[in-house]
Amino acid sequence: MTGFHLSKHRAWVVAAILATSAAGTLAETKAAAKVDRVDLELMTTNEVKDAIAAGKTTALIFNGGTETRGPQAVNGGHTLVAHAKVVAIARELGNAIAAPVLPFSPNNAYPELPGTIGITPETFKEVNKEVAEQMIRNGFKAVVLMGDHGGGQKELAALAAELDAKYAPQGIRVVYCEDAYKKSNDDYDKWIASKGLSPGGHASINDTSEMMYLEPAPDAWVRRDKLPIAVEQIPADAPAAQPGHLKHSLNGVSGDGRASTAEIGKYGYDIHVSESVAQIRQLLAPAATSTPAK
Repeated sequence: MTGFHLSKHRAWVVAAILATSAAGTLAETKAAAKVDRVDLELMTTNEVKDAIAAGKTTALIFNGGTETRGPQAVNGGHTLVAHAKVVAIARELGNAIAAPVLPFSPNNAYPELPGTIGITPETFKEVNKEVAEQMIRNGFKAVVLMGDHGGGQKELAALAAELDAKYAPQGIRVVYCEDAYKKSNDDYDKWIASKGLSPGGHASINDTSEMMYLEPAPDAWVRRDKLPIAVEQIPADAPAAQPGHLKHSLNGVSGDGRASTAEIGKYGYDIHVSESVAQIRQLLAPAATSTPAK
């Protein structure tokens, strides 16, 4: 009799476990179904097709960059941060898909500070042109060009104007979101300065903090033990700086990154995303219909 009760008890336990497992699987399936997939390189063909049909007809092309970022930050910082931003922008817009982030921008490598992979402004513009037109061929009705690196901004602006003129007669828009770089960085600088800190530069407090906020684990993108030396080192006899040469800094830092924190980075990330979303909505808003005079 005892064995019968034990067996019956075991059967009940197994049934309860199976029921709980089934419920958990169902919940996970429903949760997965609710995921707002906006990252093209992590979507299937059918998912992209369905997303476009459902109204996600804006393609976001965000340019990153690969360059030396001082002793503390990894060389792919621009690309890593740009990816996080563009996915967030796409989700906030609600009608957009993020294209893969382009990892190269106008720049030039130099052996004293290895890690930079640059391309010419002409190549940069042509690559963006082909990617934008490929997105249009995929069925997108609007393309937004953006860049996380200072080099290439004017090329993106010029390209957007050219492609918009070409495709506007077909009802397709191509625009350049300047606020993703200029306005948001200016406002980020002002906020940092209001805290009594020194903003601006390269591999400085601005971008190092953003990387600290977004990195998947401590030291993944920013080496904390190197922050004490993350400040520009420029020889007293250094010649006048040339564009793209980091003011002849010996360690790849222009400015001061020693006070970088994830908390500062969160502000920068949030303002880059919010101001980009606001301008994109403005740029792609239907033209106001004028009321005829009576």
